[in-house]
Amino acid sequence: MHRGHDHDHPHDHSHGAGGHSHGHGTAHSHAQAHAHAHAHGGHNHGPGPRPAAQWQTPHLPEPPEEGDHAHVEPDLDLVEKAFVEGFGSTSDPTSFLRLARIPFDAVSREGARVSLLRVETDEATDVGAVMPQLGGGAFRYDPLPASMVSRRRRLRFLYFDGRAVLPLTLAQVRDLAET
Repeated sequence: MHRGHDHDHPHDHSHGAGGHSHGHGTAHSHAQAHAHAHAHGGHNHGPGPRPAAQWQTPHLPEPPEEGDHAHVEPDLDLVEKAFVEGFGSTSDPTSFLRLARIPFDAVSREGARVSLLRVETDEATDVGAVMPQLGGGAFRYDPLPASMVSRRRRLRFLYFDGRAVLPLTLAQVRDLAET
C-alpha cells in the first residue's frame, strides 16, 4: 500500500477538500520504527509538474573552456546592456568608466601590463539565414520573418599589451587586476 514497506503505527488519510478521511486501526510491522508524514495530492495524484525545458538562445558568447573555472557574475548580460545604454549617452566617458570600475591600466592573468585604448559598442541585426546544400558547393538563403529577426548589442574593451591590441569582454575586464 505504501510502496514496499509496512507500518507499525496507526495513521489517518485525508483526501482533500470535499473528500473523506479514514483511519487505519490495524498495525503493520516495520523493520525500523520512524515517524513520517503521508502527504497526498488528492485523488488521481501523480508526480509533480515537470521542470521547464532548456532552449538554446542564438548568439550567446562562447562557453568558457573546461579549464576556466572563473566565477561568473549573475546577470552580467543585463549589467552589460545597462553599461552600453549609459556609456552611449554620457557626457563624460572617462568618469563613467571610473564609476563602472573599468581599469585604465591593469595586469592580465598572465602578468602582462595592459592599458585601455578604446571602448567599442555596436549593434547587429540578423535579417537572413543561410543553409549549405548537399555537396557543399551551394547554399540556400532565406530572409527571416520579423518575428525571427534578432538584434543584439556588443561591448568590447580594447587594451594594448605592448605588442598587440586585445579585445576584451566586460567579464574579462572584471578579471583584470588594477595597477
